[in-house]
Amino acid sequence: MKLMESLYEIDCRIFRSINKHHHHKILNKFFRTITHLGGPVFTITFVCMLFFFTNGTLKMTALASAISLTISHLPVAVTKKLYPRQRPYLVLTQINVLANPLKDHSFPSGHTTAIFSIVTPFILSFPTWAALFIIIGLLVGISRIFLGLHYPSDVMVGIILGSGSGIISYAIVQSWLVDFF
Repeated sequence: MKLMESLYEIDCRIFRSINKHHHHKILNKFFRTITHLGGPVFTITFVCMLFFFTNGTLKMTALASAISLTISHLPVAVTKKLYPRQRPYLVLTQINVLANPLKDHSFPSGHTTAIFSIVTPFILSFPTWAALFIIIGLLVGISRIFLGLHYPSDVMVGIILGSGSGIISYAIVQSWLVDFF
């Protein structure tokens, strides 16, 4: 049990070190904007637009991203039910948080899962752009902590779930559908 308490303390320290910058005007605007890249409106619209309006490798990658986005949220939904962890702003004191924050469970981060589920197939298809995709994904994850909505461990599990579903979806599309595109 001491190990879990120690891990939680580390989680809280990292959370506070990121969240404390919430009052920085430029960072606040930046993270309030970039967080939406992991939201349902952007992620769904992005992969659908690429799938319907491109062809070849880009279309195949968009399909892998769409499949990944879909399957990645099954474990997110189940995990949120099995481990109903409260969001940090509900548990910790002196936390900076948006007006009207989310009320559902914190673990794991759905936004982080979503962004990594769609960027991972692009990383695999277009490795020269991998650094950009990884940075975008990490910034979305950091934004969730900065905005007071998730612990770092919520974000880490989101990265794992999203990346894992992205790798699986990419492999499925590559092996089964590569001849169609």
